[in-house]
Amino acid sequence: MAIGDKPMPRRPRPSMADVARHAGVAPQTVSRVSNGHSNVDPATRQRVVESMQALGYRPNGAARALKSGRFNTIGVITFTLDSFGNTRTLDAIAREAAHAKYAVTLIPVSDPTMGRVSGAYDRLSEAAVDGVILVFEAHLLDNAEFSLPPGVPMVVVDSDTGPGYTVVDTDQALGARQATEHLLELGHRQVWHIAGPPTSFSAAHRVESWRRTMQDAGIVPPPVLYGDWTTRSGYRHGLTLGRRPEVTAIFAANDHMALGVMRALHELGRRIPDDISVVGFDDMEEAHAFWPPLTTVRQDFAAVGRLSLQKLLSKIGRTGPDMIDKTLVPTRLVVRASTGAPPPSPEGEARRR
Repeated sequence: MAIGDKPMPRRPRPSMADVARHAGVAPQTVSRVSNGHSNVDPATRQRVVESMQALGYRPNGAARALKSGRFNTIGVITFTLDSFGNTRTLDAIAREAAHAKYAVTLIPVSDPTMGRVSGAYDRLSEAAVDGVILVFEAHLLDNAEFSLPPGVPMVVVDSDTGPGYTVVDTDQALGARQATEHLLELGHRQVWHIAGPPTSFSAAHRVESWRRTMQDAGIVPPPVLYGDWTTRSGYRHGLTLGRRPEVTAIFAANDHMALGVMRALHELGRRIPDDISVVGFDDMEEAHAFWPPLTTVRQDFAAVGRLSLQKLLSKIGRTGPDMIDKTLVPTRLVVRASTGAPPPSPEGEARRR
């Protein structure tokens, strides 16, 4: 535009009345179509939609929110996007929200403290959201009691919040027990565990269940080796355990660390599973392509995300007292080629000779 030229006048935004005139229907019919009501003849609905598209009409979301008291947006607070489980759970939440015609506002929290969580919750409470999902698998570093003021409906995923909140989570204890029992049933006399970081809620539950399963079998569990969910930490512990001839079974708390363990064992010349069996946790998409294919515990992240969103939407639509419950999604052991019977002990070989 040249200097001195007058700006072009902005084209007025088409109104509901414009759409009604274009489609030859009453404004109330356009309103019903805009709000997704079903009491509109299909042919009439199609005509109204075509008129909306022809005129470039977009329903006024703010006006609809004021009228209905809904913003059709949920907030999600999470500590990290690095973990495989969190990203899969968030993906499932977003997909289910889109199916329900809700948008998602994501707020990452830099530090796992009650102050950071409260600040994020306050920001979402003041924003145009109808409810909040907390995906926060880390323990609070400040040891503060988990407590948020009432207000926006909330569902908690994979977090140690205590009573008073609706929780959806994978059955971490079941998964760790399935992995440990599988190795014991194959004949291994000891199962070493490479855990996630001590700050992790889910890692702590897997450690507790592994230890209890070992004790129930009359076995004194060995010291826990702590990793950080990465292949690098699994590799480091794999080098340590792989050099010990008495180690025949390793349960890693996620598939990435299991992959690091397997690389270390390959480098040390330890055969999997002939010399050492390895079990992971998650059943990531690539687990079947490890060499050998990885025996692991499958978490249904899609179900966790879907249930958390469904429970939140039921809270948003509830007019009576809030319902508080805890839902644990079962895990499933997927047996592949990385586990087998332990090698014969030297004592057994001597007796056979």
